[in-house]
Amino acid sequence: MTYPTDLNLPLFERARALIPGGVNSPVRAFRAVGGTPRFITRGQGAYLWDANGERFIDYIGSWGPMILGHGHPAVLEAVHRAVDLGLSFGAPTERESELAEAIMRHLPSIEELRLVSSGTEAGMSAIRLARGATGRSKIVKFNGCYHGHADALLVKAGSGLATFGHATSAGVPEVVVQDTLVLEYNDVAQLEEAFALHGKAIACVIMEPIAGNMNFVRASIPFMRAARELCTRHGALLIIDEVMTGFRVALGGAQSLYAQAIPGFTPDLTMLGKVVGGGMPLAAFGGRRDVMEQLAPLGPVYQAGTLSGNPVATACGLATLREVARPGFHEALGARTRALIAGLSQAAQAEGVAFCGDSEGGMMGYFLLPALPRNYPEVLRSDGARFNRFFHGLLDRGIYTAPALYEAGFVSSAHSAADIEETVAAAREVFKTLHN
Repeated sequence: MTYPTDLNLPLFERARALIPGGVNSPVRAFRAVGGTPRFITRGQGAYLWDANGERFIDYIGSWGPMILGHGHPAVLEAVHRAVDLGLSFGAPTERESELAEAIMRHLPSIEELRLVSSGTEAGMSAIRLARGATGRSKIVKFNGCYHGHADALLVKAGSGLATFGHATSAGVPEVVVQDTLVLEYNDVAQLEEAFALHGKAIACVIMEPIAGNMNFVRASIPFMRAARELCTRHGALLIIDEVMTGFRVALGGAQSLYAQAIPGFTPDLTMLGKVVGGGMPLAAFGGRRDVMEQLAPLGPVYQAGTLSGNPVATACGLATLREVARPGFHEALGARTRALIAGLSQAAQAEGVAFCGDSEGGMMGYFLLPALPRNYPEVLRSDGARFNRFFHGLLDRGIYTAPALYEAGFVSSAHSAADIEETVAAAREVFKTLHN
């Protein structure tokens, strides 16, 4: 929709004079797709409203946390009660233990955990812990997977398995990433070769079970099985990054889905975020007790945080987990998300537009490609210009999706069948414009 005066534009101009790029996280700037970002004034249920008062059906969900939609009554009530008692204490509270128990109840691989304030903090802490627990320095990550903006993880692939990665961000010295080996996602042979070359020096393998920062790409069963077996054989730790997938794709996280296909599968450490905070700054990492007890104050691996376990954030997260643990929650959420992908696929097919999509629970992704990609190089085959037209076509019709080709999307329990139908109808109109 076009407004005579777009109030988002002066807000963006003001922000750009004060904040680098006008945003506090890069993808919000719409640099990948062009145009002016929408400045959000409020959210309720499955909807957001911008500075113009325009309503959008929201498939970003604050990049994953809002699994219940915006303003869920039980969550708001819990947060209001917590705020009345105090914002932060810098001392232990009972609710930290309650949240830890709620997480462990559904993720049995976690025997102890530590609460932190962001997924980045969870990732950097888990890697430090893995290095401290094993006495090794090298780590394995996968091309296209994002585990936060810690220096050692901002790495692109080296020239071969005998070489290590190179920094992808200014300000990251090469010496910091020289022990990071970047491999292709879903490439079992390459992972086996990496362990053959470097197995005695590898502290950990860190991986997303469903990659959400190259859109939506699943780890294959053979790939996940190989990662577990190779880590066990060589004494490395397997870190599963469930910051996006935890409680989002299933009550037991993505690891519970892989455990159904791989008998005995369990990670050594798990990273969590997004849903466990319910929209507040909260994340966690946890796993085997013998590994976790290497953390200070029990062990030699230091980790701390002034706002870790914040009482308002834990109230928000605990209320959210209580709701998603209700019987049938994920089954209904998964059905709604599959209906969206099926509707989009049918609409694209009817207009002769190459399209493929996939989903699990309330996490989903789609590509303007004939077949689902298995790794980042295959994702890069997407037509970025055509995707941008699709994004803006949806946005103009009141559908708010990720403003970047490489980001997964999210459906909440607040999305109705009517919301899905409206989205598919809008997409059908946009697909008609993508023939050239």
